[in-house]
Amino acid sequence: MRRSVKILLIFVAVLAVLVAAGAIAFKLMSAGLADLAAMEIEDVDLSVVEDGVYEGSYARLPVSATVRVTVADHAIAAVEIVEHVNGQGLAGEAVVADVIAANSIAVDAVAGATYSSKVILLAIGNAVTDGERIG
Repeated sequence: MRRSVKILLIFVAVLAVLVAAGAIAFKLMSAGLADLAAMEIEDVDLSVVEDGVYEGSYARLPVSATVRVTVADHAIAAVEIVEHVNGQGLAGEAVVADVIAANSIAVDAVAGATYSSKVILLAIGNAVTDGERIG
């Protein structure tokens, strides 16, 4: 009987630690997403960006994106989404058309996909400012 009580106590302790860790992770993730939703996206100065293809990424759990941005004549000519972990924010990928049309990342997020839209915009900004030139 004593052995089964020990096993039960260990099981309860492990379960309690897992629940606490999950609650902490959820709280941190929620705070990060709230910060992302409130964030204003600042435009980038494309006049200093050389023509080429640049790769960049941005992540804010649970959303992440990696993009390839083609710059031609100091304008965003194309954006390819290489990877987009989005949960339910697939619609956020539509923001790419607005970026190309406006030649700016300071565009409105897609309604209903705010987190994904902003992560994609920030990935594009990172690509052309700090990203790796791959072409």
